[in-house]
Amino acid sequence: MIRTEEMLLNVGPQHPSTHGVFRLVIKIDGEIIKEANPVIGYLHRGTEKIAENLQFTQIIPYTDRMDYLAAMTNNYVICHAVETMIGAEIPERAEYLRVLAMELGRIASHLVWWGTYLLDIGAVSPFLYAFREREMIINLLNELSGGRLTFNYMRVGGVKWDAPPGWIEKVEEFVPYMREQLKGYHQLVTGNEIFQSRLKGVGTYTQEDAINYSLSGANLRCTGVKWDLRKDEPYSIYDRFDFDVPTETSGDAWARYQCRLAEIEESLKIVEQACEQFPKDGEIMGKVPRIIRPPQGEAFVRIESPRGEIGCYIASDGKKEPYRLKFRRPSFYNLQILPKLLKGQNMANLIAILGAIDIVLGEVDG
Repeated sequence: MIRTEEMLLNVGPQHPSTHGVFRLVIKIDGEIIKEANPVIGYLHRGTEKIAENLQFTQIIPYTDRMDYLAAMTNNYVICHAVETMIGAEIPERAEYLRVLAMELGRIASHLVWWGTYLLDIGAVSPFLYAFREREMIINLLNELSGGRLTFNYMRVGGVKWDAPPGWIEKVEEFVPYMREQLKGYHQLVTGNEIFQSRLKGVGTYTQEDAINYSLSGANLRCTGVKWDLRKDEPYSIYDRFDFDVPTETSGDAWARYQCRLAEIEESLKIVEQACEQFPKDGEIMGKVPRIIRPPQGEAFVRIESPRGEIGCYIASDGKKEPYRLKFRRPSFYNLQILPKLLKGQNMANLIAILGAIDIVLGEVDG
């Protein structure tokens, strides 16, 4: 009989596969994980407290740094919350630019996840292909906003700049190209029997678990819950587009993988329709005061980010700075289920389970 002793092991914060400065203290008996305790806060910058000393428009760049792979969506949620409070009307052209920016950002975010996840579990080539396509999206968003990662593009009332000449045509050309590459991704990775056996049945949880842990995004939809705020509580102009909400039922890492790749296809549908419907002219900024002072009261809005449901709560006392500001950050909530998923698992499955959750530490810590 082999005799083993329990041992405490630190995974991170220096570990590259922890997707940022994240520490996981695990108790192992041989190769089996007995207990896992996430330690977060290494990237905490006090964003919400800092925001209480800033004017509303000054907060927008700080949202870029939370989920830095989905900066456009973060920009939008703070603007949407302020616009809700002041009752601002957004020009149609600005709304289309916002949707295009957010959906291109969603595709780019899923590409980073796909590439790095495959890298985590031992495949190098997919990472290179994913970043090739992502670079094309980044170039498009760079033309639109002037940024490549922290875009700072949205404004309360609209967007910072109009689309440059020929930009919509470039986006239209990208859609069929990306669809073709997506087929290649499935041929290269999805159909691979070794890859499938690596993920199927790993990190499984039930629909009840997902709801109890407040999971959202692909982490919820992988259990069969068809919930997407773009469909169920439409904001901006999402009610004008025809797209599906991909779901799976097995609730494992394989289901989360399938959901995210299917979401890329649905985002391409939205981008395609937005380009077709794009207004030929119009304003890109609504009428908002130079210094914004929302009336006394509070507002909470929520939208669908690539990682799930991101919310923004603002309490105003009528001043040019928020009295209180709070973000509901999906990565923070999605991470909660990790200790449950890791208990009893083999050490080899740790990174496969963590990577499938798709967290961004800038958003976890806030």
